[in-house]
Amino acid sequence: MKSTKIIFTLMLVSLFKIAGAEPLHSPKLKPIDLTSINLINPNLKKHELDKVLDMANKEQQKKIKKIEIASSLLANEIFSGNYRSYFKGNGMEFSDIRRYAPGDDVKKIDWKVSARQRKTYVKEFTEEREMSIYLLIDISSSNNFPAKQDLISQLVGSLAFSAIKNNDKVGAIFFSDDIVIPLKKGKKQGLIILDNFLSITPKGKGTDISKVLYSFNKISKQRAIVFLISDFIDENYEKAMKLVSQKHDLIPLRIADRKFETLPKGAIFTMSDAETGEEIVIENFDRNYHIEEELPKNILTLYTDENYIIKLANYFKRRRRV
Repeated sequence: MKSTKIIFTLMLVSLFKIAGAEPLHSPKLKPIDLTSINLINPNLKKHELDKVLDMANKEQQKKIKKIEIASSLLANEIFSGNYRSYFKGNGMEFSDIRRYAPGDDVKKIDWKVSARQRKTYVKEFTEEREMSIYLLIDISSSNNFPAKQDLISQLVGSLAFSAIKNNDKVGAIFFSDDIVIPLKKGKKQGLIILDNFLSITPKGKGTDISKVLYSFNKISKQRAIVFLISDFIDENYEKAMKLVSQKHDLIPLRIADRKFETLPKGAIFTMSDAETGEEIVIENFDRNYHIEEELPKNILTLYTDENYIIKLANYFKRRRRV
């Protein structure tokens, strides 16, 4: 059971929701559907609508600016100035051909050129000067809560602006709606990714990790650093993760909220799956019940109530030592 939203029923009389469990509806930075505005106030005139839109835009811009400033600082904390050293080899590119010299690796001999010239030549390679960073971001209903959204927005900002600061290309895919932001450089790209994350209202409710990984593997021709950001409320995605890891440096990050992992004793719970709408009723009068999920060992869990900066920094330091 994918328990992502819990409603308490105490003494079978009063119902109340866990604090902070209401879905977050961010104001739009993109043009807003007038139909949705009219649902709020059907009597708004055009100049009043323009005022509402302008206020929403300003609030969104303030939020993005705040995340941008914080993310730049957090990026320095996470990577400690050693950004590139935390990722697995980002590939080599061909640069030149030269005459063979004693001690050269025989695997680098260019046999075709050597045959034509009747002398031994070797290929020279240099490490790629830039990396491609992809953020695969789960925007399903189970992630649509304020605490999770705040953590994801800071995480996305930190990773995007770290890439931009190091002159790398960054792109994003929001799933399961499969909204793609192609790879680009520059500060504007980071702002576009943040803007879209805060503004998108997902059409689909479910999470399909396998689908986005298989799709990404097809469209990405060159090696990339891939951050998979999700709550991993899904099944049978391990094979897809393994396939992507063969070609790319895949870093899976799980976003979790502790208050959805424990059922306190002394109550009856109606548990509703935010993605499917399925509901079950559980009587729990004896003890606190901890909900556990079995996850692949390479997934790093980041909780909304912990210092994720320290946890991420330690994680990347361990990767560097391996």
